[in-house]
Amino acid sequence: MSDDPTIGVNLLWCLPGEVGGSEQYLVRQLLGLAAQADNYEPTLYCLDAFAAAHPELGDEYPMVTIKATGARRSSRVFYEHTWLARQTRGADLVHHGGGTMPMVGARPAVLTIHDLQYLTYPDYLSPTKRRYLEFAIPRSVRRATIIAVPTEYVRSTVIEAFDVEPASVVVVPHGVEPTIGADAPTAADLRRDYRLGDGDVLVFPAITHPHKGHRFLLEVMAMHWGNPDLRLVLLGSAGSVDAEVSDLIQSLGLADRVIRPGRVSDADRDGLIALASALVFPSEYEGFGAPAVEAMALGTPVICSDQPALAEVVDTAGLVLPLDSDVWAGALDQVGAKRNELVSAGHVRAHDFTAARSGQALANAYRIAMEGK
Repeated sequence: MSDDPTIGVNLLWCLPGEVGGSEQYLVRQLLGLAAQADNYEPTLYCLDAFAAAHPELGDEYPMVTIKATGARRSSRVFYEHTWLARQTRGADLVHHGGGTMPMVGARPAVLTIHDLQYLTYPDYLSPTKRRYLEFAIPRSVRRATIIAVPTEYVRSTVIEAFDVEPASVVVVPHGVEPTIGADAPTAADLRRDYRLGDGDVLVFPAITHPHKGHRFLLEVMAMHWGNPDLRLVLLGSAGSVDAEVSDLIQSLGLADRVIRPGRVSDADRDGLIALASALVFPSEYEGFGAPAVEAMALGTPVICSDQPALAEVVDTAGLVLPLDSDVWAGALDQVGAKRNELVSAGHVRAHDFTAARSGQALANAYRIAMEGK
């Protein structure tokens, strides 16, 4: 291997705005990698839309784009097996960031697996997507030299599910940039623009997929959090149960207290989290839970489920509660009583999840993969 290895990063799977937190995870990780002393300057292979959405990566790395929309998963998989394989022929390493890798292409290879939700909650996926993952992920695991995962929880599930050598699965955590929140509008502007009033605000940033827990949170809001001035802001794109969430808001009489702006700019998202009394995250399944770290970095207390990855990430720096509405009933009072303690603990905990540390862990995964090829 040369002093300056040739590394390709497969980002063809990433259709901007459509793949959830995994998009931001890889972007922040690669920005963190750029700050490392290692001689790793990968070439990023992606859709035109991805390059347009992330010019900050173009400032750090060469980007090679394919002029295609990639709107269909099948087309993106096809590009991986053809165009990408040709582009990365002879590379010292290829990093596949989307949880699967093609059946052809250069090795050694690093494979990022964000989670194994399809094994835990298969009924939450469409039959087509479930069948694809059941075929593609085990095959990808067998081909990968090193598997990168965001938490020890995902690491243990990968090792157990696929009986892989533990040394080949390494944790590359999420990380937030040190400038998070720097471009956020003022709290007053956000309250005006999003019609939040003068009362307490809760923020829940999540695509409306069934495992995220929108139903649970709305029922808690209706049954236990009755302050008429309290506002719940639901951020994120429309998922598979978006219509059901809208109907539930109406049926529970919450239309005046639940704000649904959808997907907003990063600056507005950061500002809304920063002004909130708490970030609430009642998810049934996560591979990491980046919004919890974003909230802690921004000085906002976290109330989340005791799902293993969230419990691992938040630890004792937030309220980690079982998904029992009676337990959540008093959560806002608990946050109010120990707010300063939670904010301080959150800042300390967030220091473990910086973009620089994420990039350092990715550089280590690359080094191990190339040393063991």
